[in-house]
Amino acid sequence: MSVACTCALLTLTQQNPARTPSITGTVKVHEAFVSSALSNSRTISVYLPPGYATSKQRYSVLYMADGQNVFDGMRSYIPNMEWKADEAAESMINAKLIEPIIIVAIDNGGMKRGDEYLPTKANLGKQAVGGDADKYGKMLVSELKPFIDKTYRTRTDRDHTAVCGSSFGGIITLHLGLTYPNVFGKLGILSPSVWWDDRVVLKHVREKAKHDGQRVWIDIGTAEGGQAVADASALASEYEKKGWTSGRDLIFYKDGYAVHNEGAWARRLPSMLQFFFGRR
Repeated sequence: MSVACTCALLTLTQQNPARTPSITGTVKVHEAFVSSALSNSRTISVYLPPGYATSKQRYSVLYMADGQNVFDGMRSYIPNMEWKADEAAESMINAKLIEPIIIVAIDNGGMKRGDEYLPTKANLGKQAVGGDADKYGKMLVSELKPFIDKTYRTRTDRDHTAVCGSSFGGIITLHLGLTYPNVFGKLGILSPSVWWDDRVVLKHVREKAKHDGQRVWIDIGTAEGGQAVADASALASEYEKKGWTSGRDLIFYKDGYAVHNEGAWARRLPSMLQFFFGRR
């Protein structure tokens, strides 16, 4: 084989690495979960904590957006680039750093991802995107959560129900927290796309947020850009103005040199889990 061919093959391999299975612990998969609210279906993956099969205990639940990227490098959008949420939960539970939890990873809507995760419709390039976040919320609260609560031994109240996501997933997390404060008591807003629709989410927090016991985690990587950092800081400030207290029920974390990808979110996830579910 010529040097040129060898270099080309190496480049192709680097661009398209072999996918590697990476499930840790017990993950149950529900394929083609049908939503009437969204008129579509998606895969739901459920991580169960150590000892679930032999206990009668009920567990807190964390719902995560972009579920393809949460547990398994075989399914992640970028090969092998995933949140490692199963590894984080498994190790932290076994070390007794957090209470045992259930994690529900909700696949995104593919080409409909932006529509489902964004609360307002605006132009993204030449295409109008967004506006179906309320439908997504109805799917999660009225269809998926009842299914999860019926199928698994969950603690159903809001103080034991969390939701999180990154980028556009951070925006739907924020929207769910504002729309259903009686359902979601913990919000994980990672690298949020605050820029969307002229920073409309800042206005939404000012108008709708009520300080009634929700715990809010907001973070950003400093390598995501100065404007992204400023926007995330502004979001945290809006929560503080509404009564949240930094270090108690609000965390704003700037991750030095971190970029906007699953690797960065995987590194910050254990800290968020500690804040939400840490043993006290």
